[in-house]
Amino acid sequence: MTDIMISGSADIGPPGREAWRMFFRNKAAVGGLIMLIGVIFMTYIGPLIYTEDPADIVARPLKGPGSPDIPILGTDYLGRDVFAGVINGGSTSLQVAMVAALLIVLIGVTIGALAGFYGGWIDNVLMRFTELFQVLPALLFSMVVVALFEPKPQTISIAIGVVLWPQLARLTRAEFLRLKNLEFVKAARAIGSSDFRIMSRVIFPNALPPLIVATTLVMGGAILFEAGLAFLGLGDPNHVSWGLMIGLNRANFLTSWWTVTFPGMAIFVTVLSFSLIGDGLQDAFNPKLRGR
Repeated sequence: MTDIMISGSADIGPPGREAWRMFFRNKAAVGGLIMLIGVIFMTYIGPLIYTEDPADIVARPLKGPGSPDIPILGTDYLGRDVFAGVINGGSTSLQVAMVAALLIVLIGVTIGALAGFYGGWIDNVLMRFTELFQVLPALLFSMVVVALFEPKPQTISIAIGVVLWPQLARLTRAEFLRLKNLEFVKAARAIGSSDFRIMSRVIFPNALPPLIVATTLVMGGAILFEAGLAFLGLGDPNHVSWGLMIGLNRANFLTSWWTVTFPGMAIFVTVLSFSLIGDGLQDAFNPKLRGR
């Protein structure tokens, strides 16, 4: 009966095929998806085709693209292959972003769902806890976390996840507050469904669209955050990443632009792709626009 009530709610039900058709009619969103697929292909298939080790010194330092006997994108300040660094550095950046996004969703959705569903003193305690993390300087706090522990990709992911979850928690709380008193939720209560079932099987599927949009934006933010930490020297020196490449070569930017420009372009394209996908999902999941 609960499932019937959910599917019968035309205004707030989960998006169907029409929403996805609307997404794929959005040229900007499709462009973002194509860019993201290209980045993933370059990151995980590229190193299998172009097998140069990004840590190897292959030529004289700071030789630009197009120079004879020089890799396609030139060399950095040590003489390492910039192109090899770009295609290998994406795996670290994307891995950190995905793990951080998973942690952000786990913490944010759990706290937001409990606060919005139960209300009262539970809501007050969880929201004060959320506000505590909101007022902390995110970059400084994550720098402290990484500095206290070994700067591995896992540590960086945890540091990012710990500081970026409050916004998703507040969004989840707002959605649960909006949905918990609607008729199909009352029907689930009337047939004796447990609180966990109501939250996970009744409310959460209807709150999912805005959470999906927020998660895509969170991943873009996590990539920028990881790049910022690596730029400041808090990345793992044993794992090349786009931010680390920019940080190590920043002193040569004015004379050797390629050492910073190409990893910077990789970050820009990746974050832009997540942003375009998020905007497309937001329009597609909006029931007011879905029928147009």
